[in-house]
Amino acid sequence: MAEAIRVPLANPDFSPFLQRAADAKPDAIFIFVPSGQGGTFMKQFAERGLDKAGIKLIGPGDVTDDDLLPGMGSAAIGTVTAHHYSADHNSAMNKAYVAAFEKANHFRPNFMSVGGYDGMHLIYAALKKTGGNADGDSLIAAMKGMKWESPRGPIEIDPETRDIIQNEYIRKVEKKNGQLYNVEFATFEAVKDPVKAAKK
Repeated sequence: MAEAIRVPLANPDFSPFLQRAADAKPDAIFIFVPSGQGGTFMKQFAERGLDKAGIKLIGPGDVTDDDLLPGMGSAAIGTVTAHHYSADHNSAMNKAYVAAFEKANHFRPNFMSVGGYDGMHLIYAALKKTGGNADGDSLIAAMKGMKWESPRGPIEIDPETRDIIQNEYIRKVEKKNGQLYNVEFATFEAVKDPVKAAKK
C-alpha cells in the first residue's frame, strides 16, 4: 500500500510528517525536498529513529546533495537516489574537476556546480564554432547537436529540442575512506526529456 504525505516546500520542520511515516511503518519512503534541505530532513529522519527502524530512503539526487552529504551522518548510509551527477563519478575528468573545485572552495562540488561548468563549456565551444559571432541565432545553431565529455559523463544537446541528453545514475550512499559518497551502481545512458519523448 502506498500513501502520500505532502510537506510545504518552505517548511524546514519535517518532524510531524516523519512521525506519521514512522507510525505507518513502511518498507521505504520516497522523498522529494528542495535542494539544500536534504541535510535538515536527514537529521530529523535520524532523530525519529527511522534509520534504525530499517525504513529505506529513496528519492532524487538532491536529497543527498554532494556538498551537504559529508555532514548528514550515518543515517544517510544506504539512501538510494537517481541523479545525473555524483562527486564520486569514476572518470579522470571528474576526479580532476572535484580536486580543483575542492581546492578553490573547500567543499565538494554538486550538480549545480557541474551544470555551471558545462554551461560555460557549451558557450565557449559555440563561440569557437561561430568564430566569435555571439548573436543568439548563430549561437543556438552552433550548440545544436554538440557532444562532449563532462565531469558527469557524456552529454549532448538534442538538435531537435535543444535539451540536454545525459546519463542518469542510480546511486547509494556509502562510506568510502571515512567519508560519505553517492556511489553509482547503475546507469541509464543518454536519457532525453521523458515528457517530450512521450509526446512524439
